[in-house]
Amino acid sequence: MHTITRRQLLAVTAATATGLALSPNFASAKAEDAMAVLDKFTGGKAPAEGKVTLKMPEIAENGNTVPLSISVDSPMTADNYVKRVVIVAEGNPRPEVATLHFSPKSGVAEASTRMRLAKTQNVVALAEMSDGSFHMVKRQVKVTIGGCGG
Repeated sequence: MHTITRRQLLAVTAATATGLALSPNFASAKAEDAMAVLDKFTGGKAPAEGKVTLKMPEIAENGNTVPLSISVDSPMTADNYVKRVVIVAEGNPRPEVATLHFSPKSGVAEASTRMRLAKTQNVVALAEMSDGSFHMVKRQVKVTIGGCGG
């Protein structure tokens, strides 16, 4: 009978983890995945530019915690308001970062949070209005890795 030592077990675990991390199918990000999220959100309708403001740093020194603020120009009345906003990161393995829900009682369509970005990529904010129209904005955020571009 052969006994596996702790050192051998750690070596096998490390080799397996390295193989998974280097595998092309492991946590791969595809632009098509982001487009699928946006198409599902709009039901295939083409969004217009404008009304949505997305504030993010142009260069993020730490991709693990990138601040963002979103606002949508809307009177937020019972007849004219923002229903929801989806935030999509095109280069993340799971592109749908967040979906925010609003109502006329929200008063304003604004939110701030932080997100994780896997690499330099575009971030899209897409708003659905109460009249069924969609408005979007896209910003590129450069994520640096150890002070170098990533």
